Amino acid sequence: MTRYVFITGGVVSSLGKGIAAAALAALLQARGHSVRMRKLDPYLNVDPGTMSPYQHGEVFITDDGAETDLDLGHYERFTGVHARRSDNTTTGRIYSNVIARERRGDYLGATVQVIPHITDAIKETIVADTEDYDFVLVEIGGTVGDIESLPFLEAIRQLRNDIGHDRTMCVHLTLLPYIPTAGELKTKPTQHSVKELQNVGIQPQILLCRSDRAIPHSERQKIANFCNVRSEAVIAALDVDTIYACPIAYHEQGMDREVLRYFGLPFDQKPDLSRWERIVHAIRRPSGEVRVGIVGKYTALLDSYKSLSEALLHGGIANDVKVRMEWIDSETLEEPGAPERLLGGLDAILVPGGFGERGAQGKIEAVRFARENNIPFLGICFGMQMAVIECARALAGLPNATSSEFGPTDEPVVGLMTEWAQGDERLRRSEGDDLGGTMRVGAYPAKLAAGSRVAQVYGKTDIMERHRHRWEVNSRYRDALERAGLKFSGTSPDGVLPEVVEYPDHPWFIGVQYHPELLSKPFDPHPLFAGFVKAAKERHAQGQKA
Repeated sequence: MTRYVFITGGVVSSLGKGIAAAALAALLQARGHSVRMRKLDPYLNVDPGTMSPYQHGEVFITDDGAETDLDLGHYERFTGVHARRSDNTTTGRIYSNVIARERRGDYLGATVQVIPHITDAIKETIVADTEDYDFVLVEIGGTVGDIESLPFLEAIRQLRNDIGHDRTMCVHLTLLPYIPTAGELKTKPTQHSVKELQNVGIQPQILLCRSDRAIPHSERQKIANFCNVRSEAVIAALDVDTIYACPIAYHEQGMDREVLRYFGLPFDQKPDLSRWERIVHAIRRPSGEVRVGIVGKYTALLDSYKSLSEALLHGGIANDVKVRMEWIDSETLEEPGAPERLLGGLDAILVPGGFGERGAQGKIEAVRFARENNIPFLGICFGMQMAVIECARALAGLPNATSSEFGPTDEPVVGLMTEWAQGDERLRRSEGDDLGGTMRVGAYPAKLAAGSRVAQVYGKTDIMERHRHRWEVNSRYRDALERAGLKFSGTSPDGVLPEVVEYPDHPWFIGVQYHPELLSKPFDPHPLFAGFVKAAKERHAQGQKA
């Protein structure tokens, strides 16, 4: 019997609903329950695929090729359960589907309205393909009181009546601000947030209260009285030094106990949190530190690289070191002398993905500096493409080499797949894409060259990784690039599409067309990030000896 837990937020956004939901899912797993997680976003975009990284942060890609909210990355990193396309939907997708059904005549001429047609579509999305799980946790984006959230909240209210209150519950995340001049925590924002939720017919069963300090018993009781919940169900969500401490912190506050109590399930047995205890210990007490420079285009909003920063943290856990991430705007490296000044003291350099010509030359300068100075280097997607262009210009005798993404060129060492690759049945337009071109998005297999560094890092030659890109390294330049020293050590199984490049005579230099950060987890660091941080650790140790 699948049970549904709805996570809503109030007062202000960015309180951490995604982390709270993921931590609760991890606690339920630690008690032996199976979980699935879903995110309902109230914006009108069909998906975040065309949204600016500065507005929305990173786009998280699933195995089945969905472009989703970054919270799904948190879900995967905490639970290890791979998300699917059905685990993230938006107001835009719901309305698009309903309008398409109306145009087909599916509603038999009925007047199509928010209730029941939109709310029915939301309910179908929530319960679809969930029968094999003990718990389905559903996060509602935005905050209570937002106009765009109302159809989702109404759908939750109806669904609770449809399948029973004994199989559904609501966890409401609120803020308890501390007012220094008054010298106390204020409960009124929480009271008003719950009242707003009650106005749409939803009574929360658990209140998760974000606070920067302990909540006195008197304040808990006050909240319970005004908000119609048990005082034990007022859970303190205190600030922690790492998000991976949340499962432990929430268990200590009794959150998992209260969820199980509400559903009438056993809760006396202590959950196995040893996995999270080991992770937190490794983060808090590393034996050393390395400095990794990340040369990106969207460093003004670090959520644009959320999975990347987490994967580097996981690489640090695997090597018992703290990874000090130094974010460098790639455009600053285009200034004379900037690479030497900004990159000289680093233990490793990473060039991540991106789109467009802005900042590309700075990324190429970062590649050059890492290559010439034997600094461990990892290039991801766009970063790999810039590594190829740098090799073509500096070593392969192709000074005009570039990407067709930047405009017409006679030397397209990077180009649209349709410009040079023909007949691959997996080249397809991304769903709902009206911008033109083709896109390879989702999980694809790759074959690694036996004996290559990347094969040694993975410990195997057959891999499956997630992609999100339109442009590819042009295989027609492979021979020229390999003569220059850059080896194509990974390709698609048919050998058509380059997936990995490396310099065999470099201490550690790998570029990958895919996004390995999307598969990394704190309890299972991705081998590329573990290997990259290990190389940084070794360089750091050599520098200390020198």
